[in-house]
Amino acid sequence: MWIKLTKFKVILITVITLFGVVCFQQKNQQATSKLTSNVLASISTDNQSHRLKNVTSKPITAYTILSKGNGILFMETTDRMEPPSLVLCAIESAARVYPDRPVVFFMKGLGDIMTEEDEHRIRKHFPTLLHFDNIYFLPLKMEELFMYTPLITWYKKVNPKKEKYWTHVISDASRFAMMWKHGGIYMDTDVISIRPIPKDHFVAAESTRVTSSSVFGLPPFHSVTWEFMENFVVEYKGYKWGHQGPGVFTRVIKKLCGEIVFTFLVDTVCGDIFYFHPYRFYPILYTSWEKYFEVNENPPTFTDSYGLHLWNYKNKVGLTMVPGSNTLVEHLYKKYCPLTYGAILRNETIYI
Repeated sequence: MWIKLTKFKVILITVITLFGVVCFQQKNQQATSKLTSNVLASISTDNQSHRLKNVTSKPITAYTILSKGNGILFMETTDRMEPPSLVLCAIESAARVYPDRPVVFFMKGLGDIMTEEDEHRIRKHFPTLLHFDNIYFLPLKMEELFMYTPLITWYKKVNPKKEKYWTHVISDASRFAMMWKHGGIYMDTDVISIRPIPKDHFVAAESTRVTSSSVFGLPPFHSVTWEFMENFVVEYKGYKWGHQGPGVFTRVIKKLCGEIVFTFLVDTVCGDIFYFHPYRFYPILYTSWEKYFEVNENPPTFTDSYGLHLWNYKNKVGLTMVPGSNTLVEHLYKKYCPLTYGAILRNETIYI
């Protein structure tokens, strides 16, 4: 049973539903009781906080926007407020592909959104996204996000200054906690949406033997998300690239579903979760990431893909979309984020 959490749900119903989920992934009764108590505390604290703020200043919060568990989630885990144009393209494309769903950009550098004026001010900061009513900007508060999850103890102990890949590791942790509390579909900010994903509850293969961490969708408080968080902490090796992202997904999915090797363009199912073929988001593999920035007179239509991951981490030289270059990435901007493309073409500022 999928759990659809809203701010007005009766706690008793939530407890009964969560109990079945918890039992699936807890090894003993003591652990089950602890998890159930933590979930209840999380729900109670978050909803109480929301109600209090709502009375005083009626802020826009994640719990109002994402109450249906159907949001499209993006995040920025650094303090920067002017991310590359690819980030804006990813958000714009998602807002176009999912017009009836909230598209939320969580930003670590953003302060509290307490009033409608605050909301309007941050929206004006991104003029190419201003006219999309389904796009929201919210602060990313790490400790609050990790509270009542297995990640909070790790977060309080870890020293970011000693972490080799801290920006990526904290992003991995944040997406798990965010999915646990809100549900929906998470996407990295270098994923351009090109058509609706037909399933809400899914993971995707990055290659024939690696499960992706860049795009996934689950309902709030799903047992697999809890498994992700536990594996993140127990198997923590922050010095090892990818170990806390695709490594977590691959280890957990392999444990639950066994070895899945894709050959033909056919998706599969793992329990109650759909498992997408690599081509759905990775038709161009990381070893060929430069193809996105090569001249392409006849760009592919990617008819079997739902989104395109542009492998921003591999782009060490900082290649960007250049209007008039006739590259594959320019074709993608034109088609899937035309407002962002138009602003760059006219040499207009994309931040105010």
